Amino acid sequence: MTVSIGATQSGTFKVGGDITVNRLGFGAMRVTGPGVWGEPQDRAEALRTLKRLPELGVSFIDTADSYGPEVSENLICEALHPYKGLLIATKGGLTRGGPDQWTQKGQPDYLRQAVTHSLKRLKLERIDLWQLHRIDGKVPRDEQFGVIRDMQKEGLIRHVGLSEVSVEDIKAAQKFFFVATVQNRYNLVDRGSESVLDFCEQNAIGFIPWYPLAAGALAKPGSVLDALASKLGATTGQVALAWMLKRSLVILPIPGTGKVKHLEENVAAASLKLSDDDFRMLDAAGRKASRTAA
Repeated sequence: MTVSIGATQSGTFKVGGDITVNRLGFGAMRVTGPGVWGEPQDRAEALRTLKRLPELGVSFIDTADSYGPEVSENLICEALHPYKGLLIATKGGLTRGGPDQWTQKGQPDYLRQAVTHSLKRLKLERIDLWQLHRIDGKVPRDEQFGVIRDMQKEGLIRHVGLSEVSVEDIKAAQKFFFVATVQNRYNLVDRGSESVLDFCEQNAIGFIPWYPLAAGALAKPGSVLDALASKLGATTGQVALAWMLKRSLVILPIPGTGKVKHLEENVAAASLKLSDDDFRMLDAAGRKASRTAA
């Protein structure tokens, strides 16, 4: 089949119940340098990729202050400000010491600093979706949630999200604020967050899977995924995204790249519709691969 381009075909979701976005979004981690560190190797191409997003109907963009650090937010501002029709979500709570190095930092004063600095870089008066990148195990959880609640009351943050959390973490946070989104690692073969996804479905919480294109052995020639991609005239990555969009209406996949061609390929997955039989076959294969990996 011929796959057309347009994130509008992925359907919509209301983040926090009042911000409507097209479900197939964009993760802006890969517009930075190797190891998510420094400027991108091809800065002009990274900017072209970001500028292409609204043209393709991508209205949900996910970034973080630690991507670069600061580089991703700065590039988004340069390419897309004033963000007409776009939801720019960012995260805070991790610091960087070098390429591929990540350190949790959840002290309330630091989280407040992270928000105020992101506001300046993105040239915003309020961040419509700010996410705690990780709950810092060295800082009382309630202290982290408390300062986030305070910043929301002050109007610095509109909606709050969490990343890499359990159902129990979400319930604890809900004593302080409504959890609008949860961002956990999840894909066709990484199903460790199924219970979190189910909870999000039950509570109208957006579920943002990171690492959404990973398919492990299922992407190899001759696999179920490979055979289905050949039948549909699509790539294995497009089929993996189509599976995710069909898996749940609260899922907001955010495949990322720093290249226009790859972006267009990912967005084309929005129009790829799996039959119920194909979905069940692929889902079963993914669950089996997940159990084997575990």
